[in-house]
Amino acid sequence: MKRWYGNDLAYIHDTGFVDYALRSAPGILKILAKQRIREGLVVDLGCGSGLWAERLIGAGYKVLGIDVSNAMVALARKRAPSAKFRVGSFFTTQIPRCRAVTSIGECLNYLFDGKHGDQRMRGLFARIFCSLEPGGAFIFDIAGPGQVRQTSVRSFKEGNGWTVLVEKTEDPGRAILTRRIITFRKAGSGYRRGEEVHRQQLFRASEMTTMLRQAGFRVRTIRKYGSFTLPRAHVAFVARKP
Repeated sequence: MKRWYGNDLAYIHDTGFVDYALRSAPGILKILAKQRIREGLVVDLGCGSGLWAERLIGAGYKVLGIDVSNAMVALARKRAPSAKFRVGSFFTTQIPRCRAVTSIGECLNYLFDGKHGDQRMRGLFARIFCSLEPGGAFIFDIAGPGQVRQTSVRSFKEGNGWTVLVEKTEDPGRAILTRRIITFRKAGSGYRRGEEVHRQQLFRASEMTTMLRQAGFRVRTIRKYGSFTLPRAHVAFVARKP
C-alpha cells in the first residue's frame, strides 16, 4: 500500500489544520451524550494525529483509532498514549465490538485503497452495524459534489518552518475531487519538498442515507456539530443501531 500522509504532510496537517477536529469535538461529545453513550469503546476511523481521540479519552471513553498513515498514527500515539491505534484500511481492518464509531473530516471519501464503489461502502456500513452494540451510534461526515466551483482552485498556507500548496480540481461526471498537495518543510539550512495526490469520491447525502438504512441504521443528517457549521457541500450523519 502506498504511504499516504507522509511525515512532512502529517506534521503540517497536525500543526496547521486542526480547526476541523477541535471545533467538531464538543458538538460530537454532546451527540454521544444525547444517544446515552457516555462510556465504553469508540472506534475512530481516520483518526489522524489523535486530536479527537485525545478529547474522547478526556471525556472518559476508551478509544481505538485506525488510520492509513503510519506518520499520523505515530503522532496520535504520542498525543493520546492511553488510547490504542492501528494502521490500516477501513475496508479491511477488523472493527471490534464498540459503543460508537466515528469518522470526522470527510475521511470516508478518500480513495486511498482504490475506488470504493457503492458495494464496498455498503459492506463497510454492514460491518460497522454488526460491530456496534444495540443503541450504538455511527457518526461521520462526508464531502459532496460542488467542492470546486471553477475548473480548479489553488491555495497556500504557511507556518513556522513549512509551506503547503494545494490545487483542487473536480470531475463532476465521475464525482471525483483531486487534491495535488506540495509541501516544503524546513530541513537544516534549506527546505525539503514533498508531493502527494489525494483523490476523493464525492457522495450525495441521499446516497449515503439509503445505504445506511439498508444496513439497518436509523439515520438523520445534520449540518453542524454543535456550534461548528460544516464547510460548504458537506453533511454529517448520526446513524443509530436500534
